[in-house]
Amino acid sequence: MTRIAYILKMYPRFSETFIVNEILELERRGVDVRIYSLRKPDDGRFHASLARVKANVIYIPQYPQMEPDRVLSAHRFLHDLFPDTYRQTRAFALSRGHVYAQKRFLQAGIIAAHLLRHPVDAIHAHFATSATTVAYYVNNLIGIPYSFTAHAKDIFHSTVQPGSLQRKIRHARFVVTVSDFNRTYLQNLMGDESGDIRRLYNGIDVRRFRPPTNESSRKPNLILSVGRLVEKKGFDVLLAACGYLKQWDINFMCHIIGKGPLENELRAQIHALGLGKQVKLLGPRPQDKVRQAYRKATIFALPCVRARDGNQDGLPTVLLEAMACGLPVISTNMVGIPEIIDQNVNGLIVPPNDAAALANGLALLLQHPAQRAHMGVAARAKVMRCFDVRQNVAMLHAWLAEEADMKTAVSPATMLPSSPIPPLPTLPTPTIEEVMQAI
Repeated sequence: MTRIAYILKMYPRFSETFIVNEILELERRGVDVRIYSLRKPDDGRFHASLARVKANVIYIPQYPQMEPDRVLSAHRFLHDLFPDTYRQTRAFALSRGHVYAQKRFLQAGIIAAHLLRHPVDAIHAHFATSATTVAYYVNNLIGIPYSFTAHAKDIFHSTVQPGSLQRKIRHARFVVTVSDFNRTYLQNLMGDESGDIRRLYNGIDVRRFRPPTNESSRKPNLILSVGRLVEKKGFDVLLAACGYLKQWDINFMCHIIGKGPLENELRAQIHALGLGKQVKLLGPRPQDKVRQAYRKATIFALPCVRARDGNQDGLPTVLLEAMACGLPVISTNMVGIPEIIDQNVNGLIVPPNDAAALANGLALLLQHPAQRAHMGVAARAKVMRCFDVRQNVAMLHAWLAEEADMKTAVSPATMLPSSPIPPLPTLPTPTIEEVMQAI
């Protein structure tokens, strides 16, 4: 049986259904999954599918300085076993010059010590930021190979440091990313350096996401959108497009499922456009309610944009879910979206930030039910062909089960000389820096 440790920033996370889908399918295939979460969930909302996950979840201190005994015990254990490797890795973390690196090193030490007592075959992380940073340090400390999945914000956001991302790719066993667009981007980032970067689309459970048994049960002229109320989703563009539809006297309703920091701004825009009767912000919904919403809708719209901080969607799972439920979709030519939508076959692609073009596309679909129905059938066929979680996770399982090269433990070239470990700090709740000094 393959044993895989997943390192995640937060588990479970309401918006990251693709991770739950992946873990469930790996478990169905007989993989022994263990989850290390760097944070505890903070929104109190959970999808019913979580109850089917068997994996043991181990929560690592979000603030290591608040649990100094647990941290110091793990790190002294590692130092006693591998003093040279430990000192080099600690020195490298310190050389980074910021508390963030020290915090991830401290968290990695707890995971590494636990893994020595409870071995696995490999480590996989999701997102190229904190979780992969921790996986990188664990690999340095005890040599277990790691891989990771890169998505969108973790590689496109303005705060991403190219050198750090290159280092993680360079030393990973392999890197998964969710679109050909992303793969090309990461290969270009690496330049002439080697890096095993593989494209694997996110998958969904096409058995759970399916069209209604009777298409007549759909509400006429209902536009649906689902996502966090954040800039990159383009909900302000969708509302502006709805304003055009109202001006053109087109009969429609628009429901938006999700919550986020832009809720008040969007409500103000709805009021300013006089769309109170047509547009409803429904707030967050559990996955079973979202599935019901897909089956009642006529069209699905997600006009993604590139946010001012560089953040953008890589391969929106909600587009796949909507298509699996037999909905024609309309979105923008951003990142991996053209790999999902075949223009005029299973949906429409319009330019980002173009409310008029979006409105024209919505009007076309609203006013041509036969074309809409044809696109809906083609949409589900595309998802079943390319985005079925069983097919896609089977490929990931094969990659994870490949014989791991235990020589992937690395010694970064920038590591500093080792230094002796000073005594424990005397403060009851030391700072990150004091904990680092203590080990």
